[in-house]
Amino acid sequence: MARLVIVSNRVPLPSERGPRAGGLAVALADALRPGSLWFGWSGRRSAANADVRLQRSEGISFATIDLSEAEYRGFYVSFANGVLWPLLHFRLGLVEYRREDYEAYRAVNRKFADAVAGLLRPDDLVWVHDYHLFPLAEELRRLGVRNRLGFFLHTPFVPPALLHALPRAAEMLRAMCAFDVIGFHTHSYQRAFLDCVREILPVTRIHEGGFMHDGRHVRAIVDPIGIDAKGFAEAAVQAADSPETLRLRESLSGRALALGVDRLDYSKGLVNRFEAFGRLLAKYPKHRRQVSFLQIAARSREESGSYQRLRRELDRLVGDTNGRYSEFDWVPLRYMTTTVRRQVLAGFFRIARLGIVTPLRDGMNLVAKEYVAAQDPTDPGVLILSSFAGAAEDLTDALIVNPFDADEIADAMHEGLAMPLSERLRRHAALRERVWDTTASKYCATFLAHLQSDETPVPRLRLQVAS
Repeated sequence: MARLVIVSNRVPLPSERGPRAGGLAVALADALRPGSLWFGWSGRRSAANADVRLQRSEGISFATIDLSEAEYRGFYVSFANGVLWPLLHFRLGLVEYRREDYEAYRAVNRKFADAVAGLLRPDDLVWVHDYHLFPLAEELRRLGVRNRLGFFLHTPFVPPALLHALPRAAEMLRAMCAFDVIGFHTHSYQRAFLDCVREILPVTRIHEGGFMHDGRHVRAIVDPIGIDAKGFAEAAVQAADSPETLRLRESLSGRALALGVDRLDYSKGLVNRFEAFGRLLAKYPKHRRQVSFLQIAARSREESGSYQRLRRELDRLVGDTNGRYSEFDWVPLRYMTTTVRRQVLAGFFRIARLGIVTPLRDGMNLVAKEYVAAQDPTDPGVLILSSFAGAAEDLTDALIVNPFDADEIADAMHEGLAMPLSERLRRHAALRERVWDTTASKYCATFLAHLQSDETPVPRLRLQVAS
């Protein structure tokens, strides 16, 4: 049986258990088997050490390398998060491109390739994750690696008009096409990628989702990521009686809870969300003293000026809203930037009447699925979901809103708080069915089935498209 090798920017080392457990590690748990290997950056910055370190836990190997301070700044801070992240989230005004940062990004991908190539066996399946490593397959091919290489993008992908704004866009797109399988969360992201390929690269189209480039068949697939819905639902039931959840429930004094859980990031729509809550209290005074909004926004990427500006703006909005509407026994908006363990969050989701998930743009957003899974099926809350989150393609029975319209979010909050039990039950049943259908296990199985299959489809229609 072929060994699975996962490559990502960071590696969830077994020695790093605790609040940060979650994300990719949780999503890929069903794919990892004894004998699997996970490779990536250690998180350490060391100018001298370029050696691969190995740790093993429960039969799984974790291989890491260090980056130098210059590599970290150029590859990670400046290019991956200063260029690709805003671009892929449709925020061209925040892109700060410098050629030396692009060169650092390519150099670190070469460094990853050199290290990974030395660890591979001939029949390994290699599954690469996210925008930090767009060029990795091309670098591996240059080293003579012939393994099946798959890539999954956890962010949105942009249409050609936006991708053209990236200098060296054609070079980046060609590098991506060295993968055998490229996965996206939604059909809209897949279409955007194929539109870019069609417009920018000379390709031979074979069938929907597949094309020939440089003699290689590339397959672009849609594979929405999910959660362990049953496991998270069970965790939420248990966590509902945890000391943390009991403290939160007691602090509400019988009021409804509106809950948002995000990383502190400009893509999450937190400014509009805070403004919307203030407008809810202004437009619908009957909700004053009847609801408390808790926003958990764990800090990240604090070196960036855009994040520092975001924090200042959120601090201002919290102060304005609470200054205007607070009473001596009620603070309407609670805001914390510390990390909360996933098990604790499960209990918070369980008791929340509103789940507020309103990113300006998001690859999927598993918080929406976790909120649905955590709810009491006999008395569920209401999910308010951005139309620009990948989850909205499946979770159509949420209250779907335009996250740029604070009044629309406020109206949805009012609708959710006033919604009768019969409608909440109907919506939740439909949402629950979708969350239980698109699980983490299914996500892994679908991608690996495509990656294991090296059959090139028989051409039905051949069309030469030139840039």
